[in-house]
Amino acid sequence: MTEQTLEFFEEPLPKFRFLVVLGPAAAHLPPEQAALLPLTAQGAFQQVTGLGAQLEVTAYPEGGVNDRVRQFPVRHSWNRIVLHRGVARGPGLWAWYRAGLGNPLGARRSGAVLLMDAAGKPGAVWAFRGGLASKWTGPDLHGERSEVAVEQLEIAHEGLVAVEQAVPGLG
Repeated sequence: MTEQTLEFFEEPLPKFRFLVVLGPAAAHLPPEQAALLPLTAQGAFQQVTGLGAQLEVTAYPEGGVNDRVRQFPVRHSWNRIVLHRGVARGPGLWAWYRAGLGNPLGARRSGAVLLMDAAGKPGAVWAFRGGLASKWTGPDLHGERSEVAVEQLEIAHEGLVAVEQAVPGLG
């Protein structure tokens, strides 16, 4: 292994530098188009939670087998992605939520969460498909605090994919 390859495995990515892309843009773009991703983002988010999934499993105690209980997969589900950001004057997130209220099938959008490395290049990418703005939460207002007003948007989606990133030196 080269020294550059070893560096990839030794330095974990910081969690404070990320980009959220919503809409027609995809995380699988060539480098010249990937440079345009910040222009399609729907806001600067201060926190993203819910990147996860779980497999429902049912226990089956098999007769005559007393040293274990068999586990069988039932169904797979995805956590809701929650975006947190300071309230902006643009209608972006609220407009997406409202569009879903007026359309019985919802206003589906795909998107991606890109975790950037120290050089500002995508280090890890999670893409989701068929996202619905399922819950919007406005800011908690308090006259005695000087905090930024934060809104939240929950996205229910139909799948999350960890996008493979090219590793320098590993071909």
